[in-house]
Amino acid sequence: MKKTIALMAIVWLPLWLLAQNDIRISVKDVNTKESLIGASVQLKNSSLNGQTNTKGEFRLTNLESGTHTVMVSYLGYRNVTKEFSVPGDASIDVLMDPATFLADEVVVQATRASANAATTYKNLSKEEIAKNNMGQDIPYLLNQTPSVVASSDAGAGVGYTGIRIRGSDAQRINVTVNGIPYNDSESQGSFWVNMPDFASSVDNIQIQRGVGTSTNGAGAFGASINIQTGQRIDTAYAELDNSFGSYNTWKNTVKIGSGLINDQFTFDARLSRIESDGYMDNAFSDLKSFYVSGAWYGKSSFVRANVFSGKEKTYQAWNGVPEELLETDRTYSEFTYEDQTDNYTQTHYQLLYSNQIDERFLINGALHYTRGKGYYEEFKEDDMLENYQLPPVVIGDETIESTDLVRQRWLDNYFYGLTYSVNYRPSKIANITVGGAYNQYRGDHYGEVIWARYSSDLNLGDKYYLNDAEKNDFNVYAKGDFRIGQLNLFGDVQYRKIDYTLEGIDKDLKLLDQDVNYDFINPKVGLTYSFDNNSQVYASMAIANKEPVRDDFTESSVSSRPSPERLTDFEAGYRISARDFNIGLNGYAMLYKDQLVFTGQINDVGAAVRENVDKSYRIGVEMDASWRPIEDFMWRATAAFSQNKIKDYSYYIDIYDSEWGLDGQQSETLGLTDIALSPNAVLSNEFAYVPFDRAEIALLSKYVSRQYLDNTGDQSKSIDPFFVSDLRLSYNTKIKGVKNVGITLKINNIFNELYEASGYTFGYYNPDGNLETYNYYFPQATRNFMLGVNLKF
Repeated sequence: MKKTIALMAIVWLPLWLLAQNDIRISVKDVNTKESLIGASVQLKNSSLNGQTNTKGEFRLTNLESGTHTVMVSYLGYRNVTKEFSVPGDASIDVLMDPATFLADEVVVQATRASANAATTYKNLSKEEIAKNNMGQDIPYLLNQTPSVVASSDAGAGVGYTGIRIRGSDAQRINVTVNGIPYNDSESQGSFWVNMPDFASSVDNIQIQRGVGTSTNGAGAFGASINIQTGQRIDTAYAELDNSFGSYNTWKNTVKIGSGLINDQFTFDARLSRIESDGYMDNAFSDLKSFYVSGAWYGKSSFVRANVFSGKEKTYQAWNGVPEELLETDRTYSEFTYEDQTDNYTQTHYQLLYSNQIDERFLINGALHYTRGKGYYEEFKEDDMLENYQLPPVVIGDETIESTDLVRQRWLDNYFYGLTYSVNYRPSKIANITVGGAYNQYRGDHYGEVIWARYSSDLNLGDKYYLNDAEKNDFNVYAKGDFRIGQLNLFGDVQYRKIDYTLEGIDKDLKLLDQDVNYDFINPKVGLTYSFDNNSQVYASMAIANKEPVRDDFTESSVSSRPSPERLTDFEAGYRISARDFNIGLNGYAMLYKDQLVFTGQINDVGAAVRENVDKSYRIGVEMDASWRPIEDFMWRATAAFSQNKIKDYSYYIDIYDSEWGLDGQQSETLGLTDIALSPNAVLSNEFAYVPFDRAEIALLSKYVSRQYLDNTGDQSKSIDPFFVSDLRLSYNTKIKGVKNVGITLKINNIFNELYEASGYTFGYYNPDGNLETYNYYFPQATRNFMLGVNLKF
C-alpha cells in the first residue's frame, strides 16, 4: 500500500504544480486540408509528446507561460517546427508538405510499436545512445532501460557481454537490424562481440518488453530489440571519435559521409577498432569492424545497400571465478595457455527497398546474407586420445592412451533470406500491414587437433568430429490498427514454420542425426484508449511459441528431446506525457507452458543447460518516468518489481560411485521456486544537470536484487544484490573549422562496489556420499574510467 501511494504521488504531484495552460494543435495536409491522424507531436526541450487523434488534433497541456516550440512529423511529410506563446495562442494550425523523399524509417515500421500501441516499449534516439557510447557493447548502452540486467565476462563491458530483460536471457530476446533477424539461428542468442562499435552506426533502437508485436526471426519471450542503422544525412560530414580508459581500453572510430549527391545519392562509412586488457586476468579483447552504406532516393522510393562486418579475438573468460576466490583473487583466470582465445569474423550484407506507391500503399522488401566463420582454441592437459578418434601411441613396450594437446572447434556458417511488408491505409481510421520472411541457415561444426605431444596417426587438418546443420525459417503475419473515436483496436496474427536438421558426429563423438519440424501460430490482440490530457490506458494479450535451441538437441536424444515453449502474455498499462513530466506504468503476467529453464549447470563452452518445466510464470510491474522540475535539471527513473516462479519444480543431482562412474541421480520436488537469474527488483536512476550551456553532469545508478544461480531458491547458490553508480561529465563546443568538439569523462562504479552480475552452479554426490556444490561468478569491474573526445566536421 505504501508503494502504491508513493507511485500515485509521483504521478500526480508534479502535474498539480504546473500552470494550467492548454494549446490545441491541429495538423493537416497543406494541399488537401485533410486532417492527419497519428502525426507525432513533440514539445521541444520537454518530455511532452504524443500523436494526433482521429480529428488530427493533439493537446499540449499544463504549459508554463512563455515562448514554446513544437515539432511535428508524419510519415511521407516534411517535418514542421513552429513557435507559439503562452498565454496568447489557444490553438495552432500546422500545415504539412508531402516530403520529396521517402524517409528511411519506413524500413522498420512494420516490426515496431507505434505511439498508441497496446504494449510497453522504450525508444532510444541516436543522441541518447551516443552519450554513453565509449566502447562498451550495446547491452551496456541499454542498461538504464526498464527490467534490463547487463553483464560482462571480462568485467568491463568489452568482449563477450550478456543482457537479460525481465529475467529472460538473450536466447529469448528477438533482435533485428533494419527488420532483418540478427539472432543466431541455432543458439538463438545475440553475440554483440561480433559487431563491435555497431552503436556508432545506429540511428535509433526500440525495445519492446514481453511478446510485443510480430517480428522476424526467433520468438520474443522476454523482449524485442529493434535496431535501425543510420538514416539519410543531406550534408557531407566527417567524424573522429576516440576514447581511452582503464585496463588499457582504446576505442578509435572514423566516420565519413558524402551528403546528398545530385539530390539522389548518399554514401556513409565507418571504421572502428576497440582494444582492452579487460578487468579479469588475461581477458583481453581485440575487436575491429566497419560499416559501409550507399543509398539512392527517388521521389517515392529508395534503395539502400549496407555492408557491415566485425572481427573479434578475445581471451576466454567464460568460465568465471570460483566462489572461494572472490575475496582473495576476484580477477582470477584458470587459463594460462597463450592462445586460449575465441576468434570469429561475421559479415552482413543488406539490400533494402521501399516504395510509397500512393498515399495508401507502402511496400518494403529486403534481401540479406550473413557469412560467419571462426573457432575457439584451447589447451587440454592429459586428454584421452580416444576422444579424438586416435589410437593409442606405442613407444617400445609402453602404450600411451592420453596426451597434452591443442584443439580448435570451428563454426562455418551462412545465413540468408528475404523479408517484406506491405502497409495499407484504406482510410484515416485503419492501418493494415502484411509481412513476413523466409530465411535459411547452413552451418558446419567441426573440430581439429592442431598440436599433440603424442600425435598417434594424426594429420594436420584432420577433423575428429564434423556435423552439418540446416534450418529453414518461414513466417507470415498480418496486423491492423483501427480507430473508433478515442479507442484504438489492435490485432496481429503470425504463422511461423521451422525445419531443423542435424547430421553427423558431435564433439563428444556421438551420432547427432535429428530432424524436427514445428508449426506455430502466434495471435495478439489489444486496445488503447486515449484521453484528451495526453494520456492513455492500454491492455493486450499475446501468445507466442518458441522452438528449443541447438544445445537442447545435442544434449538430448530423440526420446528425451525437449518440447517447444509456449507463452501467454498479458500486458496492461498507463502512459501520461506533460511538458516537464512523463511516466509509463505497466503490469504484466507472462504465463509459460513447458518453459525451458536453466538447471544452473553449463557445458564445456559456457553454454547453459536447460530443461522443460510444466508451469511457470513471471508477474510484475514496471515504471519508466522522467521529470524536469527546473529547466536545467532532469530526473529519469525506472523500476521493475516481479515474481518469477516455477510450480512444482523437481531437480536432479548426479551420484558417483567409488570409481567415479555415474551411479544414478537423486531427485527432489521443491514446489514453488524462483527461476534462476531472475531478480525480483531492478531499479535505475539518472540525475542530469546542465550547469551552463553545452555542459552536462549526470549520475547514473543501478540496483539489482538477489539472483539465484539455479531454480532451487537456495541462498547459498545466489548472487548478492548490488547497487552501482556511474558519473558522466560532458562538454561540447565549437571552434573554427570544427562543427563540434565533445569531451566526455565517464567514471564507472564510482563507489568501488565489489559485485557480480551473473554466474552458474553445479553439484553432485561424491563417492563418499557427500554433496559437493560449486558456484562460479563473473565479477564486474571496480572503479574505472573512460575519457572520450569527439570531433565533428
